[in-house]
Amino acid sequence: MRVWDPLVRIFHWSLVASFAVAWFTSHASEDIHDGAGYLAAALVLVRLLWGALGTTYARFSQFVRGPATVLCYLRAVLGGREARYIGHNPAGGAMVLVLLAAMAATALTGWMMTTDAYFGVDWVQRLHGLIARGLMLLVFVHVGGVVLACVRHRENLVAAMITGRKRKAAAGDVG
Repeated sequence: MRVWDPLVRIFHWSLVASFAVAWFTSHASEDIHDGAGYLAAALVLVRLLWGALGTTYARFSQFVRGPATVLCYLRAVLGGREARYIGHNPAGGAMVLVLLAAMAATALTGWMMTTDAYFGVDWVQRLHGLIARGLMLLVFVHVGGVVLACVRHRENLVAAMITGRKRKAAAGDVG
C-alpha cells in the first residue's frame, strides 16, 4: 500500500545527502559546507509545512504522540511485543521531531557563524560542533531503530522510503 508520498521521500533522502555533504566538508570546503547547511534548513522548513498540510502519513497529527505513549511503545519494544505501524511508530515520530529540531539548530548556529555579530565567536562555533555531533549520534540511533523495526516486523523500511510502499495492514497493525 502507498504510505510515503513523493515529497516525504525526496525530503528524506535530500536531507540525508545534505547532512552527509555538510559533515564531510566541514573542514574541507566552506562554500560547499555552507550550501549544504542552507539546503538542510530549507528542507526542514518545507517538511514543517508538509507536516501540517501534507498527505495522511506525512502529517504530524498522524504520528506525533505524547511522551507517555512514546514511553509505553519503547517498553513494548524492550519486551519484544510492539505493534507494527503503517506510518511512523510513536518512537519514530518522536525521532522525526528531534531530528528536525537538531537539524534546524545546526543550521541556525552555522548561519550565525556567518554573521557580523557571531563570526569568530568561540561559543557559537563550539555549540555548532556540539549540535552537529549530537545530530550524528541521533542519526545512528535512528538507523538502529529502523534496523530493529525491519527485523521485528519483517519489513524493508529503506525500500519503503524509496518506493513509498509498505505491505498492507494486518490484524494488530496500527494504521
